[in-house]
Amino acid sequence: MWVVRCRRMLPAAVQVLLALALVAIETTGVAAQDEPPPIGRFVLDVRGTFPPFPQDLQLADSRGLNTRELPGRGLGLDAGAHVYLFRWKAITFGLGGQLTVGRARFTPPVERADSFRSVTERFTSFSPQLSFNFGDGNGWSYISGGVGGVVWSILPDSGAPGPADEETLRAFNYGGGARWFAKPHLAFSFDVRFHAIDPGTPYLGRPGSPRTLLLIIGAGVSIK
Repeated sequence: MWVVRCRRMLPAAVQVLLALALVAIETTGVAAQDEPPPIGRFVLDVRGTFPPFPQDLQLADSRGLNTRELPGRGLGLDAGAHVYLFRWKAITFGLGGQLTVGRARFTPPVERADSFRSVTERFTSFSPQLSFNFGDGNGWSYISGGVGGVVWSILPDSGAPGPADEETLRAFNYGGGARWFAKPHLAFSFDVRFHAIDPGTPYLGRPGSPRTLLLIIGAGVSIK
Protein backbone atom coordinates (compact mmCIF):
# COMPACT_ATOMS: atom_id res chain seq x y z
CA MET A 1 0.00 0.00 0.00
CA TRP A 2 2.84 2.38 0.88
CA VAL A 3 4.56 1.61 -2.42
CA VAL A 4 1.40 2.57 -4.32
CA ARG A 5 1.10 5.83 -2.39
CA CYS A 6 4.75 6.66 -3.02
CA ARG A 7 4.41 6.04 -6.77
CA ARG A 8 1.49 8.45 -6.82
CA MET A 9 3.39 11.04 -4.77
CA LEU A 10 6.71 10.88 -6.63
CA PRO A 11 5.53 12.67 -9.80
CA ALA A 12 4.21 15.49 -7.59
CA ALA A 13 7.51 15.59 -5.71
CA VAL A 14 9.50 15.83 -8.94
CA GLN A 15 7.26 18.62 -10.23
CA VAL A 16 7.65 20.59 -7.00
CA LEU A 17 11.44 20.24 -6.96
CA LEU A 18 11.71 21.21 -10.64
CA ALA A 19 9.57 24.29 -10.01
CA LEU A 20 11.79 25.27 -7.09
CA ALA A 21 14.90 24.79 -9.21
CA LEU A 22 13.46 27.12 -11.89
CA VAL A 23 12.73 29.75 -9.24
CA ALA A 24 16.30 29.39 -8.01
CA ILE A 25 17.73 29.92 -11.50
CA GLU A 26 15.58 32.98 -12.14
CA THR A 27 16.45 34.50 -8.76
CA THR A 28 20.15 33.93 -9.34
CA GLY A 29 19.95 35.61 -12.75
CA VAL A 30 18.37 38.74 -11.29
CA ALA A 31 20.98 38.81 -8.54
CA ALA A 32 23.80 38.76 -11.10
CA GLN A 33 22.34 41.74 -13.00
CA ASP A 34 21.43 44.08 -10.11
CA GLU A 35 24.13 43.19 -7.59
CA PRO A 36 21.76 43.37 -4.58
CA PRO A 37 22.89 42.68 -0.99
CA PRO A 38 23.85 39.10 -0.08
CA ILE A 39 21.71 36.75 1.99
CA GLY A 40 21.95 37.74 5.68
CA ARG A 41 23.43 35.79 8.56
CA PHE A 42 20.18 34.24 9.84
CA VAL A 43 16.43 33.98 9.28
CA LEU A 44 13.41 32.99 11.40
CA ASP A 45 10.27 31.48 9.82
CA VAL A 46 6.69 31.08 11.05
CA ARG A 47 4.13 29.50 8.70
CA GLY A 48 0.60 28.14 8.87
CA THR A 49 -0.06 24.69 7.37
CA PHE A 50 -2.92 22.36 6.39
CA PRO A 51 -1.51 18.84 6.92
CA PRO A 52 -3.46 16.16 4.96
CA PHE A 53 -3.29 13.29 7.43
CA PRO A 54 -3.88 9.87 5.82
CA GLN A 55 -7.03 7.82 6.31
CA ASP A 56 -5.95 4.26 5.59
CA LEU A 57 -6.74 0.92 7.15
CA GLN A 58 -3.34 0.06 8.66
CA LEU A 59 -3.10 3.44 10.41
CA ALA A 60 -6.59 2.94 11.86
CA ASP A 61 -5.76 -0.65 12.91
CA SER A 62 -2.60 0.52 14.69
CA ARG A 63 -4.85 2.51 17.09
CA GLY A 64 -7.85 0.17 17.19
CA LEU A 65 -10.00 2.65 15.24
CA ASN A 66 -12.40 2.59 12.33
CA THR A 67 -11.02 4.33 9.22
CA ARG A 68 -14.04 6.67 9.33
CA GLU A 69 -12.85 7.87 12.74
CA LEU A 70 -9.52 9.14 11.37
CA PRO A 71 -9.76 12.95 11.21
CA GLY A 72 -7.98 13.55 7.87
CA ARG A 73 -6.96 17.11 7.00
CA GLY A 74 -6.03 19.38 9.90
CA LEU A 75 -4.44 22.68 10.84
CA GLY A 76 -0.87 23.27 11.90
CA LEU A 77 2.13 25.51 12.29
CA ASP A 78 5.79 25.23 11.48
CA ALA A 79 8.64 27.36 12.77
CA GLY A 80 12.27 27.36 11.77
CA ALA A 81 15.59 29.08 12.34
CA HIS A 82 18.53 29.01 9.94
CA VAL A 83 22.03 30.48 9.89
CA TYR A 84 23.99 31.00 6.68
CA LEU A 85 27.61 29.92 6.82
CA PHE A 86 29.26 30.73 3.50
CA ARG A 87 28.65 31.29 -0.19
CA TRP A 88 30.20 29.31 -3.03
CA LYS A 89 29.45 30.62 -6.51
CA ALA A 90 25.63 30.87 -6.74
CA ILE A 91 24.92 28.76 -3.62
CA THR A 92 24.72 29.95 -0.01
CA PHE A 93 24.96 27.07 2.47
CA GLY A 94 22.83 27.10 5.59
CA LEU A 95 22.20 25.05 8.74
CA GLY A 96 19.10 25.17 10.89
CA GLY A 97 16.10 23.33 12.22
CA GLN A 98 12.35 23.14 11.72
CA LEU A 99 9.54 22.32 14.13
CA THR A 100 6.21 21.24 12.62
CA VAL A 101 3.04 20.68 14.64
CA GLY A 102 -0.41 19.73 13.40
CA ARG A 103 -3.81 18.86 14.82
CA ALA A 104 -6.99 17.39 13.35
CA ARG A 105 -10.25 16.31 14.95
CA PHE A 106 -13.14 14.07 14.02
CA THR A 107 -16.52 14.51 15.72
CA PRO A 108 -19.27 12.14 14.53
CA PRO A 109 -22.68 13.57 13.66
CA VAL A 110 -25.25 13.23 16.41
CA GLU A 111 -27.12 10.45 14.62
CA ARG A 112 -23.88 8.36 14.40
CA ALA A 113 -22.56 9.07 17.91
CA ASP A 114 -23.36 5.49 18.98
CA SER A 115 -21.31 4.01 16.12
CA PHE A 116 -18.24 6.28 15.98
CA ARG A 117 -16.02 8.00 18.55
CA SER A 118 -14.63 11.51 18.63
CA VAL A 119 -10.89 11.36 17.83
CA THR A 120 -8.09 13.92 18.06
CA GLU A 121 -4.92 13.53 15.96
CA ARG A 122 -1.69 15.35 16.85
CA PHE A 123 1.56 15.44 14.89
CA THR A 124 4.89 16.85 16.11
CA SER A 125 8.08 16.77 14.05
CA PHE A 126 11.50 18.29 14.64
CA SER A 127 14.47 18.03 12.32
CA PRO A 128 17.83 19.71 11.79
CA GLN A 129 18.26 20.81 8.17
CA LEU A 130 20.97 21.50 5.63
CA SER A 131 19.91 24.05 3.03
CA PHE A 132 21.15 25.19 -0.38
CA ASN A 133 20.02 28.76 -1.02
CA PHE A 134 19.87 30.68 -4.31
CA GLY A 135 19.36 34.42 -4.51
CA ASP A 136 20.20 37.51 -2.46
CA GLY A 137 19.15 39.59 0.51
CA ASN A 138 16.00 40.80 -1.25
CA GLY A 139 14.69 37.25 -1.71
CA TRP A 140 15.90 33.74 -2.24
CA SER A 141 14.73 30.21 -2.91
CA TYR A 142 16.11 27.10 -1.27
CA ILE A 143 16.20 23.32 -1.27
CA SER A 144 16.71 21.64 2.10
CA GLY A 145 16.51 18.35 3.94
CA GLY A 146 17.28 16.55 7.16
CA VAL A 147 16.57 13.62 9.47
CA GLY A 148 14.59 14.00 12.68
CA GLY A 149 11.84 12.52 14.82
CA VAL A 150 8.04 12.46 14.72
CA VAL A 151 5.53 11.80 17.51
CA TRP A 152 2.12 10.95 16.03
CA SER A 153 -0.81 10.62 18.42
CA ILE A 154 -4.31 9.49 17.33
CA LEU A 155 -6.51 9.26 20.39
CA PRO A 156 -10.25 8.81 21.05
CA ASP A 157 -11.69 11.14 23.69
CA SER A 158 -12.42 8.17 25.92
CA GLY A 159 -8.97 6.57 25.61
CA ALA A 160 -5.55 6.93 27.24
CA PRO A 161 -2.37 7.37 25.15
CA GLY A 162 -0.87 4.04 24.12
CA PRO A 163 2.73 3.20 23.17
CA ALA A 164 2.02 4.00 19.50
CA ASP A 165 0.90 7.51 20.47
CA GLU A 166 4.12 8.22 22.38
CA GLU A 167 6.73 6.50 20.18
CA THR A 168 9.26 8.71 18.40
CA LEU A 169 9.51 7.66 14.75
CA ARG A 170 12.44 8.50 12.51
CA ALA A 171 11.51 10.75 9.62
CA PHE A 172 13.40 12.08 6.60
CA ASN A 173 12.18 15.46 5.36
CA TYR A 174 13.03 17.17 2.10
CA GLY A 175 11.62 20.00 0.04
CA GLY A 176 12.09 23.68 -0.53
CA GLY A 177 10.52 27.08 -0.80
CA ALA A 178 11.23 30.77 -1.13
CA ARG A 179 11.25 34.07 0.77
CA TRP A 180 10.46 37.51 -0.72
CA PHE A 181 11.41 40.57 1.37
CA ALA A 182 8.94 43.41 0.78
CA LYS A 183 10.63 45.19 3.70
CA PRO A 184 14.30 45.02 4.76
CA HIS A 185 13.64 42.52 7.56
CA LEU A 186 10.18 41.06 6.81
CA ALA A 187 9.29 38.61 4.04
CA PHE A 188 6.46 36.47 2.75
CA SER A 189 7.56 32.83 2.66
CA PHE A 190 6.28 29.44 1.60
CA ASP A 191 7.59 25.92 2.13
CA VAL A 192 6.75 22.60 0.44
CA ARG A 193 7.99 19.61 2.45
CA PHE A 194 7.76 15.84 2.26
CA HIS A 195 8.01 13.85 5.52
CA ALA A 196 9.01 10.22 4.90
CA ILE A 197 8.07 8.59 8.21
CA ASP A 198 9.30 5.15 9.29
CA PRO A 199 6.70 2.50 10.26
CA GLY A 200 5.70 2.21 13.90
CA THR A 201 6.36 -0.70 16.24
CA PRO A 202 3.51 -3.24 16.68
CA TYR A 203 2.01 -3.09 20.19
CA LEU A 204 -0.68 -4.97 22.10
CA GLY A 205 -1.46 -7.27 19.19
CA ARG A 206 -2.00 -4.36 16.80
CA PRO A 207 0.10 -3.63 13.70
CA GLY A 208 2.47 -0.70 13.73
CA SER A 209 1.55 2.45 11.89
CA PRO A 210 2.46 2.23 8.17
CA ARG A 211 5.44 3.80 6.47
CA THR A 212 4.04 7.16 5.38
CA LEU A 213 4.95 9.92 2.96
CA LEU A 214 3.25 13.08 4.18
CA LEU A 215 3.24 16.30 2.13
CA ILE A 216 2.86 19.53 4.15
CA ILE A 217 2.66 22.96 2.49
CA GLY A 218 2.99 26.12 4.57
CA ALA A 219 2.88 29.87 4.02
CA GLY A 220 3.71 32.71 6.39
CA VAL A 221 6.43 35.22 7.25
CA SER A 222 10.20 35.29 7.64
CA ILE A 223 12.31 37.71 9.69
CA LYS A 224 16.03 38.36 9.21
